[in-house]
Amino acid sequence: MLKAYRADSAEGKAQIDTILSRAQFEMPAVQASVDAIVQNVRGKGDAALFGYTYILDQSQKDRSNIRLGKDELDTALAEFIIKYENSQIVKPEILVSQEEIDAAYAAIAPELLAVLRRAAARIRDFHQKQKHNSWLEPNASGELLGQMYRAVDSAGIYVPGGNAALCSSVLMNIIPAQVAGVPRICMATPPQNDGSVPATTIVAAVEAGVTEIFKMGGAQAIAALAFGTESVPRVDKIAGPGNIFVALAKRAVFGYVGIDSIAGPSEIMIVADETANPRFVAADMLSQAEHDALASSILVTTSAALADAVAKELVIQTAQLARKEIVEKSLTTYGALLVVDTLQEAAALSNAIAPEHLELSVAEPFGLLPAIRNAGAIFMGHYTPEPLGDYMAGPNHVLPTGGTARFFSPLGVDDFMKKSSVLSFTKSAFDTLAQDVITFAEAEGLGAHANSIRVRCDE
Repeated sequence: MLKAYRADSAEGKAQIDTILSRAQFEMPAVQASVDAIVQNVRGKGDAALFGYTYILDQSQKDRSNIRLGKDELDTALAEFIIKYENSQIVKPEILVSQEEIDAAYAAIAPELLAVLRRAAARIRDFHQKQKHNSWLEPNASGELLGQMYRAVDSAGIYVPGGNAALCSSVLMNIIPAQVAGVPRICMATPPQNDGSVPATTIVAAVEAGVTEIFKMGGAQAIAALAFGTESVPRVDKIAGPGNIFVALAKRAVFGYVGIDSIAGPSEIMIVADETANPRFVAADMLSQAEHDALASSILVTTSAALADAVAKELVIQTAQLARKEIVEKSLTTYGALLVVDTLQEAAALSNAIAPEHLELSVAEPFGLLPAIRNAGAIFMGHYTPEPLGDYMAGPNHVLPTGGTARFFSPLGVDDFMKKSSVLSFTKSAFDTLAQDVITFAEAEGLGAHANSIRVRCDE
């Protein structure tokens, strides 16, 4: 399945180049469909939102999630709107009702509910430590400068779903907004084929502090959150990962609304020395490879023997997995077993790739930590596997992907906060800076700026 190569060999360099050039949302045909969906929802409101929800999510099972081209989508939407406006189609119940919430709580296993609550408590505790306080600082000259932190008024959380119940993503996306103090937190998630939302998704959302749950997915959900429709009030910030339609829609609405980042396929890099257990390493690589055929799993090690042992373990463990076909595609395309001479060389390669998840499976992980500059989340030692972070540890699992850890951070409280600068000057404090401001303004050719200062000096 995978063969180990030295990182400086021709084969190793080719694997690294493939990983570094992993596609970043350059899909013109999909972009055209997304742009049409966004503009139609913006202009036609509920009629377009309900139409796309029916066409792409809630119709007969053999049409669910079919990726129609722009022309096909336009035709299907036009046909739907005619029927909708002529009352041939009943307005769907897009908002999850209290009855549905009650039914979800009745359906969920008590043990799972207890685990959700323990996870929520740990996630909430971690994010509480991220909060900032507003500050005001006066001085003897009559100046007062400061910064005021306020939560955004509303947030829209997108949670991938459909037939999968990603309740961990619900907690990770909603709780930072709740901790920030966002008054209105709504969630959008694709409905199942029968139009319902999985019970675990509903319960996790309520436990996390959501105020509304909307049964809508894809680019149409992002557009509805960004611009609002008759049934969906607009929000100020959109967060949460999704498929390529969601990613491109978030990019399209940015500027009309804030977004967290644009998430791509999952990835893990494991830096390991001879002390690592090959069974552990292989299992951790597979934990990411099973996400998606585009997921990337990389081992960088100073031990050629470990790399060979991991290659054998990958074959053994993959054969036992239900998602074997996805795993094999992922490893074949974006997997790598790379051998280097030193851990410092491994750290340099890690910084170049900037992985979403980085495991330091070495004897002294804290000794290597100062060399790490670019990573979404760093897992230290042999007993800190990535799935701990996915579910129960507490730090957020919504992380920068595709090399964006060079400039993006994990989702957190700051994503739902905004800052305002505060300035207050007495007349005497104003006088000390007035001439400097006039000099600056005149140097830039901005006479009205200078005059705003000068008229106060003339008094």
